[in-house]
Amino acid sequence: MTQIPDVTVTVIVYNDAERLPRAVASLRRQTHANIEIVISDDHSTDDTPAVARRLAAEDARITYLRLPENSGGCSAPRNRALEIACAPYLMFLDSDDELPERAVELLLAAHREREVDFAMGAVERVRVDTGRTSTWMPHLVAERRTVEGIASEPALLFEHLSTSKMYRREFLDRNDLRFPEGIHYEDQLFSAQAYCLARAFTVIPDPVYRWYIAPYEAAESASISNQRHKLSNVRDRIHVQRLIDAFLRTSGHEGIKEAKDYKFLKHDFRMYAGDLPFRDEEWLTGFAELVNPYLAELSPGAYARLPRAERVVLQLIRDDRLADARLAARGLGHGVAPRETSMDAEGRVYWGAYVPESERSRAELDLTDQGLDSRPFPSAQFRHEITRVDRGPGATVVLTIRTYDPGLRLPVGPQVATLLLAPGRRRMKTPFRLTPVRPGVFEGTAHLDLTAAPLPLNGFEGTRHPVLQLTSGHLRNTSLLLAPLTFPTLRARIDYRGGTTPHEVTVEPEARTSGRLQLRWTPVGVTAKVVRPLARGVGRKAGARVRGVVRLVASVAR
Repeated sequence: MTQIPDVTVTVIVYNDAERLPRAVASLRRQTHANIEIVISDDHSTDDTPAVARRLAAEDARITYLRLPENSGGCSAPRNRALEIACAPYLMFLDSDDELPERAVELLLAAHREREVDFAMGAVERVRVDTGRTSTWMPHLVAERRTVEGIASEPALLFEHLSTSKMYRREFLDRNDLRFPEGIHYEDQLFSAQAYCLARAFTVIPDPVYRWYIAPYEAAESASISNQRHKLSNVRDRIHVQRLIDAFLRTSGHEGIKEAKDYKFLKHDFRMYAGDLPFRDEEWLTGFAELVNPYLAELSPGAYARLPRAERVVLQLIRDDRLADARLAARGLGHGVAPRETSMDAEGRVYWGAYVPESERSRAELDLTDQGLDSRPFPSAQFRHEITRVDRGPGATVVLTIRTYDPGLRLPVGPQVATLLLAPGRRRMKTPFRLTPVRPGVFEGTAHLDLTAAPLPLNGFEGTRHPVLQLTSGHLRNTSLLLAPLTFPTLRARIDYRGGTTPHEVTVEPEARTSGRLQLRWTPVGVTAKVVRPLARGVGRKAGARVRGVVRLVASVAR
């Protein structure tokens, strides 16, 4: 390069020849063109070197750097690139992600507007399986501002990505701030140090990073964050938390320790908590052995800031009530009630079948303020569990459902319930009866006829999860429906009436999050290739006449 670049952007890569060109192309499209691009290869063994050299030959702004051996992480390739970077400002990009076109321009403008140690912006999260886009931690980047030290806004610790920021080189050098090598979750430590060491940093609401999320990627190729099924992953995350704690002590930032502990509980631990129902006993035992010593070190104030449902799961883990922890973790964030509660002599209500023994456990498992017996009926907490899934006649699925009502909100006697399912704009309603088994427990059988699903004329491709609705007078309560964590997958080809595209419908347990009943529709046959594209092109603005033509074409094609 003949001219000093304004910004160096490092692209780290390892065995990612397929996606590297996309990442680099996003840099070559930047509206601020005076940049240096360093491809830092962690000793790839696939075609990455050839791809990187070809990209470097195409653009004089690109330098290819190859590490002599694989480091096994993100830190070493970033640090080696830092050693050769020419620009006064630095950014980092992973090879499976992209920078939006104005990212460099916007962050550089923030630096030039006011002298800060780094500038940061919004992160777009893109689901590779659905294409759905969302903003990472949107409340933290909603407003443009300059923050005078992390102590004034410790909630920003939740935004721990190093890639959403542009750093002043002088700031990193002055503080000898580099990525810690030989550990995972290096971003969390690096970002915590950057937040604490920065005198001021600017936040802008504009998107500056595009993060591609592959939740169902194969375990062997998944990102570190998606390898939570490994106990080594738990160990690595706790190790980094302890390194952050040590840094806060030695750097004089213990004042934000509670905020950092809350971030760990609300973000890091919460991800593992959502996975607990899908783990076996051996994994749960190992998990408890790893996390419990660290949980004992965290600030009591951090626990107090959590929703009660999350505090319950944490305490059950700390009490080694691991089977109960799995039970409590199902439906986290969706207002799912426990199967049963207990009451002490003072009338206080606790999670589970018995009153906890220790004072700490009673404080954390106390559900009295949750109003299980008094909150308005539409927000009342029930627990609906499918206990059995069977194939019925034709394309019918027979569901045995048990409803737990620990607050005794439902009157004694049979209850009319309704399964709601909407694979299009209209809802399919399946009423059935719940019969009392004992006080607070009801059971019934619902026959879900998949041929009755009101699909759009051009068909439907996607996944839906039925919910269960109860009524009390004119009030309705709609709640999550939990499925068995394992049951044989059911499939059926259905020729819907009225000319709708034939579909294959799959009924299966949801393998993540709460573990709901999951139904997937996939259009099949000639009409899936002919009618659906036609209907998509005209469907939104078509009148009754055009829809009639499409229906006729579908009928003929079938």
